[in-house]
Amino acid sequence: MRRDQGFSLIELLVAMTVMLSVTAAVFSLMNPAQGSFATQPEVSDMQQRLRVGTDTLYKDLVMTGNGAYQGALSGSLLYAFTPVMPFRQGTLNDDPPGTFKDDTITLMYVPPTYAQTSLASRGPSLNSVEIGVTAEPGCPAADQLCGFKEGMTVLMYDDSGNFDIFTITNVQEAALHLQHRNDRLTYEDYAVKTTKIVQANFFEYYLSAATNQLMFYDGSGAPDVPVVDNVVGLKFEYYGDPQPPLVRNSASPWLTTYGPAPKAIAPPSSTWGNDENCVFAPNGGIAPTAKLPILGAANSALVQLSAAQLTDGPWCPSATNVNRWDADLLRIRKIGVTLRVQAALASLRGPASALFTKAGTSRSGTKWVPDQEIHFMVSPRNLNLGR
Repeated sequence: MRRDQGFSLIELLVAMTVMLSVTAAVFSLMNPAQGSFATQPEVSDMQQRLRVGTDTLYKDLVMTGNGAYQGALSGSLLYAFTPVMPFRQGTLNDDPPGTFKDDTITLMYVPPTYAQTSLASRGPSLNSVEIGVTAEPGCPAADQLCGFKEGMTVLMYDDSGNFDIFTITNVQEAALHLQHRNDRLTYEDYAVKTTKIVQANFFEYYLSAATNQLMFYDGSGAPDVPVVDNVVGLKFEYYGDPQPPLVRNSASPWLTTYGPAPKAIAPPSSTWGNDENCVFAPNGGIAPTAKLPILGAANSALVQLSAAQLTDGPWCPSATNVNRWDADLLRIRKIGVTLRVQAALASLRGPASALFTKAGTSRSGTKWVPDQEIHFMVSPRNLNLGR
């Protein structure tokens, strides 16, 4: 322009275009920052849920199999029965025998407690649940019933693979009154002195697909409770001893490398013959041989146990027992756990894909919070005493 009289319309349009372009570039840089600001609290919450789930599972997995440590039948529960089961057991909602669920686990162990002794009278039956106990060494002198209390969860087991879970409903001067956890008593011939009764931690963990929660049951009369919300994946893997169990010489603290020992002379109530039980078969007067197959060379690494191997028998305590379990569960030495959580808000989840187990409503990648997953291994101390 020759005279200073302002801008032309063309110049104004060019200036506005440049300004809008710069403004759009600025906002395009700010939008991801806004998305990051919105997603970071949810990411932190997911990580916290993973920590809670991992810590909760680990503390019980690592203690699994811990048995009585005073009196008769002391030692790992592994020498009597399996303390790890890949299904619900011991409740009114038990899974049927032969079930395998990779998102469910039942764990048992004896906590630090004085309440551990043996039977002083015949064991309970479906019609009678009153028993007497023996004051073994270690029982509190001032407590005739060795520290057992009303409401306590107790485990009764012998050296033949039989076990039952009870709740103490009443404590009298010389007897305990028990309530069985379900309507299927494993065994009605628990013998005096060779049957152990101890306070026990009996826990179940499983994934509720309906509510997306890691659930917990403590063996009491209380309902199942959630541990962690927005859990979309839970998987347990089992790694076992490749070698079958062996019968040791009598000088060993335990008569087998693992599993219940066969009796030289079977009791009248036994379903097995001499030198035989659910794990061992007689061998013509020589040391009984294992019924479990060899899965690998001696001293080799643990092998992953499949669902088929853990549901095909041989069955303990016997093939006809209502609460029977697969003898290969005695092999378990390590447990792998995979836990996966999702964002609580559907607006932070995209379409179902490798990033999202369950679809959300977000269509903007700047506000996506992918599922987070953790995988860890636990070798329970009391399942590895022989390795």
